[in-house]
Amino acid sequence: MIGISKLYCETENEGDAIRYGHQSKKMAAMPHAHTVPKTSQERKPVTAWNITRTCNLKCIHCYTDSEAKDYPGELTTKEGKKLIEELAEFGIPALLFSGGEPLIRPDLFELVAHAKKQNLRCTLSTNGVLINKEVAKKIKESGFVYVGISLDGIGEINDKFRGKEGAFKKAMEGFQNCVELGQRVGLRLTLTRHNYENLNEIFDFIEKENIQRACFYHLVYAGRGTDMANEDLTHEESRDAMDIIIERTADFHKRGLHKDILTVDNHVDGIYLYLKLLKDKPERAAEVLKMLEWNGGGRYSSGVSFGDIDFFGNVHADQFWQDYSFGNVKERKFGDIWLDESDPIMKGLKNRLDHLKGRCSVCKWLNACGGSMRVRANVIFDDPSAPDPACYLTDEEIGLTDEKKADLKARGEEFIVPAHLLSKKSEVTR
Repeated sequence: MIGISKLYCETENEGDAIRYGHQSKKMAAMPHAHTVPKTSQERKPVTAWNITRTCNLKCIHCYTDSEAKDYPGELTTKEGKKLIEELAEFGIPALLFSGGEPLIRPDLFELVAHAKKQNLRCTLSTNGVLINKEVAKKIKESGFVYVGISLDGIGEINDKFRGKEGAFKKAMEGFQNCVELGQRVGLRLTLTRHNYENLNEIFDFIEKENIQRACFYHLVYAGRGTDMANEDLTHEESRDAMDIIIERTADFHKRGLHKDILTVDNHVDGIYLYLKLLKDKPERAAEVLKMLEWNGGGRYSSGVSFGDIDFFGNVHADQFWQDYSFGNVKERKFGDIWLDESDPIMKGLKNRLDHLKGRCSVCKWLNACGGSMRVRANVIFDDPSAPDPACYLTDEEIGLTDEKKADLKARGEEFIVPAHLLSKKSEVTR
């Protein structure tokens, strides 16, 4: 995650402690404050657990390809509780209950109660449609510290992506039901060409509805999202989207509206933000670069400080890498699986700077970006060490000279970015 509010506007938010390695005494005294890790590489993984594949919607970009049907073989309540105990023993900083739609699983609140007994910090990722007043009360009483409700635009745009008419209205009712009870809640949006055109409208909506936190995710091709190439933003559109996100976040801050705005799944965003700051606020830019380098970007994300466990107990580097498993929690403890570098992909993820290829390997921002998303490189180039094709920085911005290009070509490390990611005016070799 790239904390736009934190980096660009110097605000402090709850998750900054584990992202950037420090927090104020005031934030440390908050009820749900994170423990500040000693170093970025020593961070235990924030862990997403897809507790069920079943879902009441059929989103066209769903990374688990979920539907409204039963999927045999999911972890039982007993197995889930054992897993929770092992995660607490391993010392993960947070457990994210996800799906499918997690609210469909009958024992969700029983599992959360067990997690709270283990002193685990629990969050919920949901489409929000099922959060009526009664469910909102259960969420609040169960101890979820945060609820993220997924939208993909306003009104009909959201309903088209979610595959159900009226989904937007029901999700917003769910959001409002949480707010009424004082439940900390925010929105999650995946950037596509459809909602990108309405980004300013989305920010207007964030202000109108008094939404305190919003995460803008870059598209990763997985599940049904594998077929969404035509919905992805071009590099030019990604830059434009970042301009809007940064400008509107800065406007909120200027007018005294405290919002925690973040972007997710493209660590290049941090470098782009730094380069914008460098033009007008060089001293602040220097501070931001230090924070980005401490964080490490993709270097310490998937396979290091973020992990995923699917419905059947398989362990993945992140929620999008569902087609590759390091082991199953029914057979080995999560911690043992996570620390085992005998698997070549896990070893590569934990030591990724030694393996990166192409323009990533010579990028001058490597220590701050860390090669971004390895799963996206693997999907596009069939190589987890290849460059992230969603990097929208120019050759000049990353210090890629003609001489370095020639060296990469001689090493056989030319990676051609798919045409749908390029603007009509540019051609980029990775």
